[in-house]
Amino acid sequence: MGTTVSVENSELLERAPVLDGMCSERKVHVVPEHADTPAVTRRRRWARVAAIAAVSAVALTGCQGKLSNGFLPEAVSNTGDIVTNLWVGGWIAVLAVGAITWGLMLYAAIRFRQRKGDDGLPVQLRYNVPVELLYTIIPIFMVAVFFYYTARDEAELTDVSAKPDVTISVVAKQWSWDFNYVDSNVYESGVHTQLDGQPGARAQMPVLYLPVDKRVEFVLNARDVIHSFWVPAFLTKLDMLPGRTNRMQVVTHQEGEFQGKCAELCGAYHSEMLFMVKIVSQAEYDQQMAHLAAIGQKGQIPVDASREKLVRGDDKLVPAPALTEGVSP
Repeated sequence: MGTTVSVENSELLERAPVLDGMCSERKVHVVPEHADTPAVTRRRRWARVAAIAAVSAVALTGCQGKLSNGFLPEAVSNTGDIVTNLWVGGWIAVLAVGAITWGLMLYAAIRFRQRKGDDGLPVQLRYNVPVELLYTIIPIFMVAVFFYYTARDEAELTDVSAKPDVTISVVAKQWSWDFNYVDSNVYESGVHTQLDGQPGARAQMPVLYLPVDKRVEFVLNARDVIHSFWVPAFLTKLDMLPGRTNRMQVVTHQEGEFQGKCAELCGAYHSEMLFMVKIVSQAEYDQQMAHLAAIGQKGQIPVDASREKLVRGDDKLVPAPALTEGVSP
């Protein structure tokens, strides 16, 4: 009977024909160096699992939230509170349904498992009306409940009927932001923040000042393409469409400095369309408004000096001082 010889070394690979000639009764089975043996495959599989676990651990350590708020960023406005409550409530409902489903699956697997001596098939049923009604009605009920709470909270998030304490006209442009403080008749004009790896990038970003514990209305317009006004700490955002005017209101309830950004792909430097939000006391807010007036930034940056004319009706949503031109017919 022939003998099989495994050759794994590259030097022996070259000598394999010689060995084959010297031992006519032996079979030389050549194993390339790159071929995976079962042991190597197992080691690589466990290495991939360990790598995935490590990446997941790093990602979870970067979460800003905690279990009580569903690992969302800490909300600093009433809109954030609404979104957090909806998010956490949704997860509680989903986990409860999941626990019941998994429990029923486990019960069925144990209760109706094949036992020793069972050679025949279980009773075959074509249908079961009560069970089919159960798994039809329950999902419909679940979707209806989710829809109700989502619609309720969405209506509250988009409600702008309340009288704001502060009105700010926000104009998005490639690739920065202009802020018109309507009540104080001053403005802040931003320039493109260049993230070139050099220190001081944050100092280049335009800063949006907001007074704490006040209702702020943002009047949102885009000067060129579609943008989206997003402050992650508010846990809500709203698109800004050329020629259209959108509005949103938030009530701030925590002082601090927070990041703002564009959440809609708007061109080559979308990732650098950044701004900072500073929620401060009323006294500090008034001081900043006085500072802007002192350095000559009085008045309002025109909102309608854009690529697209404001459509009729949307122009009435823009504060009058920020309008200079007519609207499209």
